[in-house]
Amino acid sequence: MTADLFDPIDDGPPSQQVIADGAVLLRRLALSRAPELLADLQPVLAAAPWRHLVTPGGQRMSVAMTNSGPLGWVSDRRGYRYQATDPLSGAPWPAMPRSFRELAVHAAACAGFDGFEPDANLVNLYAPGARLSLHQDRDEADYGAPIVSVSLGLPAVFLFGGTQRQQPVKRLRLAHGDVVVWGGATRLAFHGVAPLVDGEHPATGRSRINLTFRRAAL
Repeated sequence: MTADLFDPIDDGPPSQQVIADGAVLLRRLALSRAPELLADLQPVLAAAPWRHLVTPGGQRMSVAMTNSGPLGWVSDRRGYRYQATDPLSGAPWPAMPRSFRELAVHAAACAGFDGFEPDANLVNLYAPGARLSLHQDRDEADYGAPIVSVSLGLPAVFLFGGTQRQQPVKRLRLAHGDVVVWGGATRLAFHGVAPLVDGEHPATGRSRINLTFRRAAL
């Protein structure tokens, strides 16, 4: 069962919409910062290039990813986890750009989560057809901190459900510069991304980039 929730996409000022208890959609909050965010992403990619991880069951993920910050999220045959080093290079993950951290802290505060200090930034690259199945973010040691998710590039349909898999799922169309923050009662909400529709965006070409910020360690 799904519940459609499509908001108009326009070039107006930032706006705020409550999705659920503890979950807020901040339309266009990152729009003015997007050029800086994308520029600051390039040194991260130079140090830790895109890669397609494998699930513990051996399936190749359709979404490419990398990380910045003290901790990075990884997946392989051994399971899902955070670690301080890039498994491809053995080096520490690139430092989280200042622009990334400032936006994450600001967005969390706008959603009512003051004092958020992310120590992990997962960066996802969606090509046409790539998707993220419904899941909970349970690999963090600190469930008291919110999750901040920033959309850049092609629009995507974000799926946001309840804390039980069988609960209804809302469908939110996210555009370039939109930010979703969830925590508190919905910190363990099931969420995902529908298959990306092909298109062309002036900032990212035929792709969508997602910056997700978490507090992984206590």
